[in-house]
Amino acid sequence: MRPSAKMDSGPGRFPGGTEIAAVQAEQIRHVLVVGAGLGGLRTVEALRSNGYDGRISLVGAERHLPYDRPPLSKQLLAGTWEADRVTLRAADGYDDLGIRTYLGTRAVGWQPGRVELDDGATLHADAVVVATGVVARTLPGLPDTAHTLRTLDDSLALRTALDEASSLAVVGAGFVGAEVASAARDRGIDVTVLEALSVPFARALGEQLGGLCGRLLVESGARLRTGVGIEGFDGDTLLLADGDRVTADVTLVGIGAEPQLGWLSGSGIDVTRGLVCDAAGRVEGIDGLWAVGDVAAWWDDVLDRPVRREHWTSTVEQAAIVGATIAGGEPPAAGVPYFWSDQFGLKVQLFGRPEPATRHVALHGDGLDGGPVKGTVVGLLRDDTLVAVAGFGAARRVARYRALVGAGASVAEVEEMARSLA
Repeated sequence: MRPSAKMDSGPGRFPGGTEIAAVQAEQIRHVLVVGAGLGGLRTVEALRSNGYDGRISLVGAERHLPYDRPPLSKQLLAGTWEADRVTLRAADGYDDLGIRTYLGTRAVGWQPGRVELDDGATLHADAVVVATGVVARTLPGLPDTAHTLRTLDDSLALRTALDEASSLAVVGAGFVGAEVASAARDRGIDVTVLEALSVPFARALGEQLGGLCGRLLVESGARLRTGVGIEGFDGDTLLLADGDRVTADVTLVGIGAEPQLGWLSGSGIDVTRGLVCDAAGRVEGIDGLWAVGDVAAWWDDVLDRPVRREHWTSTVEQAAIVGATIAGGEPPAAGVPYFWSDQFGLKVQLFGRPEPATRHVALHGDGLDGGPVKGTVVGLLRDDTLVAVAGFGAARRVARYRALVGAGASVAEVEEMARSLA
């Protein structure tokens, strides 16, 4: 089944540039986008908005039209939104884009200039954009009754299960785990969160800031157990590495995700780090192949290495750049990396690159000293240069530091901004 079949008709580390892109754009008559999520749709929109008038095909493994994923663990799971509100574009809006969609159809193979689909068809294209996203990681022996959360159907199934539940066990205290725990606590459900690391969000935020996320969980009434591994399952009971057992009405496993790139396994492309790309989204060493979103490790000039960021804003920016570059337009400049998470009534935000930070400085609030988490804003510095800023329930103040992060402001400039906002 193929719903909505309407039309049949930069710079970076690796070689290339705007002049070459403009010439190549004239030779591109068909763009095939594999992945009908946020990155895929925004790439299509960017192609059209930059004047590309050739053929565009959009392949998606799910039967749903492209939808937004952040509400899956927030508004949709909480029941304040229904499924129609997460759709990114109304069905009749695809007529305006003039594309052919292949929904409910998986890509199963790639060779230069062509993509094989699971229904036996082969699509030929001058440019292929990979936007297949990620799939939730699971655990060995995970019972069928346990849940993961990555798709619209996952969210609806988990919401139905929570409707009848009085207890929830969450494996993993990252974005998905914390947001589901938050939604469950709002329902009055008893929540136990199991985290293998010493604090939640340790990889994304570091030990100190991850500790604040842990406090949000505990202060909500959830039980948080850190530094604990999962040995296996006995039916629906979790067997912990320390010999303990945890049983709940509902179990959610939120231990991260893996790029959906298995369909490229026979292509000879190295996908061990995702698809390594230049700063305009071209896959390294492969003509006519591009990647955006969670599968793509784009070259980062600041960190001097390719980086894969599983964040909404990064996906949107990358799609805008790829669409403009393929169409021969002027790609927008990359912005400051940003992510957010809504949990326990607060918005947790981070602008910048926390990886090179060597120290922290408290800018607002007393969360680092044991005071309220809400209102805490922390600067992350590499020596005396601002590389990131994090905030907890302090959206207006955090936003004021974005330009300073982008400029690599000095600690003196950061402290002056903090005084002006006090």
